Amino acid sequence: LKPSRYARSRGNKGFRARMTKYIPFILFTVLTNAAAQVMLKQGMLTIGASLDATALIPRLFQTVFSPWVFAGLVMFVISMASHLFVLSKVDLSFAYPFLSLAYVVVAVVAWFLFKEEIGAYKIAGIAFICIGTVLIAQSGGHKASTSETASISGAHS
Repeated sequence: LKPSRYARSRGNKGFRARMTKYIPFILFTVLTNAAAQVMLKQGMLTIGASLDATALIPRLFQTVFSPWVFAGLVMFVISMASHLFVLSKVDLSFAYPFLSLAYVVVAVVAWFLFKEEIGAYKIAGIAFICIGTVLIAQSGGHKASTSETASISGAHS
């Protein structure tokens, strides 16, 4: 594959700034993705989860066109459109890990709205997700220099 114009410009000092200026768009993608999940959950709570094999097609249409589920599907389309815009501007390896923040948002909203439990393991996982996302954001999508790699390696010795 031919490197993108963004990958070819990594030597420029402005590369990190170009990458990080799209973080608001990435966060919009995350929030719309999380909102879609919440809407789908509310929809399924509203209509019930049973799918009878004898009435599969009518039940499927009933599910898809119920207000909450349909709104969730529309929100997914909005999220995907936003993500496609982001992918046209930044490296995939920079943008994609941010989507894990949707899990953080969903877990907190599910706890608040649906009274789902958040135990110690979920809290620890959420913390790791947040730390990892901050590290990726700090990288700005640039390749670590030899001195950065050496300083990271030296910290583990």
